[in-house]
Amino acid sequence: MAGKAVRSSKPKSVYSFGGGRAAGNESMKGLLGGKGANLAEMAGHKDLRLPVPPGFTITTEVCTYYYANKKKYPPALKAEVEAALARVESLMGRKFGDPENPLLVSVRSGARRSMPGMMETVLNLGLTSKTIPGLIVQSGGNDRFVYDAYRRLITMYADVVMEKAAGIEPVEGRGVRRRLEELLNEAKEHRGVKNDTDLNAADLKELCGKYLVKVEEVLGKPFPDDPMEQLWGGIGAVFASWNGKRAVSYRRIEGIPDDWGTAVTVQTMVFGNRGDDCATGVAFTRDPGNGEKRFYGEYLVNAQGEDVVAGIRTPAPINEDSKGEQNKNLLSLEKGMPSLYQELDAIQRRLEKHYRDMQDIEFTIENDRLFMLQCRVGKRNGPAAVRMAVDMLKEKLISREEAVKRVTPSQLDELLHPILDARAEKSHAPVAKGLPAGPGGAAGMIVFTADEAVQQAAGGNKVVLVREETNPEDVEGMRAAQAILTARGGMTSHAALVARGWGKCCIVGCGELEIDPSAGTVKARGKTLRGGDWISLNGTKGYVYEGQLPMIKASEDNPILKEFLKICDRVRRLKVRTNADTPEDARKARAFGAEGIGLFRTEHMFYGEGSEEPLFKLRRVIVSKNEEERRAALVDLYVHIKEDIKATLEAMEGLPVTIRLLDPPLHEFVPQGEQQKEELAKAVGITVEELEKRASSLHEVNPMMGHRGVRLGITYPEITEAQVRAIFDAAAELIQSGKKVHPEIMIPVVCNEKELEHQFRLVKKVYGEVLAATGLKKIPHLTGTMIEVPRAAIAAGKIAGIAEFFSFGTNDLTQMGFGFSRDDIGSFLADYLEQNILPSDPFQTIDQEGVGELIRIAIGRGRRQRPGLKVGICGEHGGDPESVKFCHRAGMDYVSCSPYRVPIARHAAALAVAEEKPKAARGKSGKKKAK
Repeated sequence: MAGKAVRSSKPKSVYSFGGGRAAGNESMKGLLGGKGANLAEMAGHKDLRLPVPPGFTITTEVCTYYYANKKKYPPALKAEVEAALARVESLMGRKFGDPENPLLVSVRSGARRSMPGMMETVLNLGLTSKTIPGLIVQSGGNDRFVYDAYRRLITMYADVVMEKAAGIEPVEGRGVRRRLEELLNEAKEHRGVKNDTDLNAADLKELCGKYLVKVEEVLGKPFPDDPMEQLWGGIGAVFASWNGKRAVSYRRIEGIPDDWGTAVTVQTMVFGNRGDDCATGVAFTRDPGNGEKRFYGEYLVNAQGEDVVAGIRTPAPINEDSKGEQNKNLLSLEKGMPSLYQELDAIQRRLEKHYRDMQDIEFTIENDRLFMLQCRVGKRNGPAAVRMAVDMLKEKLISREEAVKRVTPSQLDELLHPILDARAEKSHAPVAKGLPAGPGGAAGMIVFTADEAVQQAAGGNKVVLVREETNPEDVEGMRAAQAILTARGGMTSHAALVARGWGKCCIVGCGELEIDPSAGTVKARGKTLRGGDWISLNGTKGYVYEGQLPMIKASEDNPILKEFLKICDRVRRLKVRTNADTPEDARKARAFGAEGIGLFRTEHMFYGEGSEEPLFKLRRVIVSKNEEERRAALVDLYVHIKEDIKATLEAMEGLPVTIRLLDPPLHEFVPQGEQQKEELAKAVGITVEELEKRASSLHEVNPMMGHRGVRLGITYPEITEAQVRAIFDAAAELIQSGKKVHPEIMIPVVCNEKELEHQFRLVKKVYGEVLAATGLKKIPHLTGTMIEVPRAAIAAGKIAGIAEFFSFGTNDLTQMGFGFSRDDIGSFLADYLEQNILPSDPFQTIDQEGVGELIRIAIGRGRRQRPGLKVGICGEHGGDPESVKFCHRAGMDYVSCSPYRVPIARHAAALAVAEEKPKAARGKSGKKKAK
């Protein structure tokens, strides 16, 4: 696809293009930036050779040198630039700085990945007091056009080169551009006109004189009147803009490395502002808003490129398909300049076919002649990205692997959740920022308690539950709320875990909030909000806004999304399961394409709706003083465990269901309310004082590393037996009714093989008893463990001698590996990320150097001991795209995540495969070319 580059024997800093030839091509984006590489491709590729104004590109390596050498250029650069400029002069028959026949150029930025609007551009360089008369003659006496171009040059150059690049801070926020625009508005007001185009040549000439005076007054030095000084000033300003605030912030958001640098493209000016037979515009080869295959764009007659995006004039549609409410009465390019539109339409078709992707193109019409100024892969939203990927695969433009790569995980996520209207967000400043724990957007009235959330929601009101932090007792209020906002907690805190499992909008660790439930207030950034006030949350980015922002709904049943995920399924090798705690969760996950349950937590039947009776019975187990009492209490509890497991196994229709035995410390379930204590004491037949005594004996200083998981099963084997019996009995009943089941019993918090030996004996014993009682010959099942303790990862070889599968509990493995509390990391994580101490939140994306190495060690040692060992992941990382890719590379069999993250995991697993495959050369049909 790439055009043939003209090679040089020595390293070059400048690459020319134009006149049907180019020294670079599209494959050289790392060196020439996206803009420079695509201009070279359009100008020089044998299948294109489009009408591109000639120019040259200074490489990204010069930018790197510039910053490494105190903002100085390589010694040979000046000569290379002069030689390239001479070639442009030869092609155009004009000379830069020549008083009689002047050449004007633009200077533009261009990183290897598109950063639209983040860096600087300067147009009309070379226009001086000496060249103005020559340009007037060259333009056939059109002095109005010349002075319009000059006032634009003064504005851009003073703003970009003389102020921003020089590091001058505007006085009282009124920069030089704003001061000049004030003069322009005064001129229009004086003449009684509305548009810039209504000012005549005399008006503009007078205005340029005022501009020159104002520039020197504001910036303390005169506007340069030497063309080469203007050119080098523009080049330096573009390099300086690489480290401008906008560019740095954008790179942080998009993950673009700081050391890439930008290229600088110097290109012959063509003018869309010479008269009514001139125009400039921006277009897309497909609709970037919805992905439809229709040519879409806007243009302005008698204007330069900046006018289209500046909002000063309403752009007209390029064709009937581009008409909207604002421009429906404006003349389209298709009707106003039909032959030029046909030429442009033919070019956009060629470009999309050539690049095999939607293109964003910029064009200028000068005196009825079309010029192509730029093409690049067009930015698009999530729905558009998915639709384009599916359609282009059908059109045989791209392969399945390429279709998978055309959609980012964040774009896919847009289709799964309602989001805040991006236009509304731009006009509202956030009142706080926290960690983006639950996706999408939401708005509601502030409430401070779970009970209030339930009551308000029952009355039909939308609420946001605002808490210092949440706990399991808040779960009904969390379910009732539109969103959850907490001042404390990290990405794996209680609020974050629950919210992601439900697909609910959630922001945690918002440390700047001062929450006072007793006063009914929450303070942030100088504002005081009260209970009942509306707030809006962007759970994808972590922003909190005052008031009710408009929302964009997610589609409930999206056939294009389903088709795209089927494409992903044909590419991926990694299976995708879900973390589900109820039959309803299981059904939702199946609808999203889950291939089993990787984590079913038995303890979740003791939280939320319908939990009162089983929780009461569990509490009887907890406060029992001896084995006899415990076994009696477990008999009552067993019924609830079995029913829950049976319903979930049935919902999964023979797909594997990994059931984790009781994991949390028992003290978490002890009642706190006086009435609850009295009821439990009465049921057990003891005094409240005795109950409190027994409960206090369960208290631990560090429960996270205390009496939980396998340790409970060893201390109280009857608890393991009751759970295992419920699993096998539920499975047996379903088998006897003709249904397929595949339970997997997972023993948590194991640190050595002897713990497993102890528990496996209990599993084997109960299994035999159930077979004998039911008359079944076998119940298909596996018994394995959760690798979440670093020692277990190191001792994985011995553990695999017993365990039939490993499931990595990466939440706890990360917590113990780092020594970070996942509930308290919010207090310092922002500083760690800001200062690059950590590249990302380790509870959101697997730390590949440390925790990832423990995982690789465990898999390697485990499979050496047991070659067929099944390996998966069931922590929150199972729904994080980068973590899913790591799991693929580590050789896992499956990942497991919350139901609403299953589509994301399916896509990420396909991305992992697609990114391994090198790009294949393709012919016109999209099929691979024969070697």
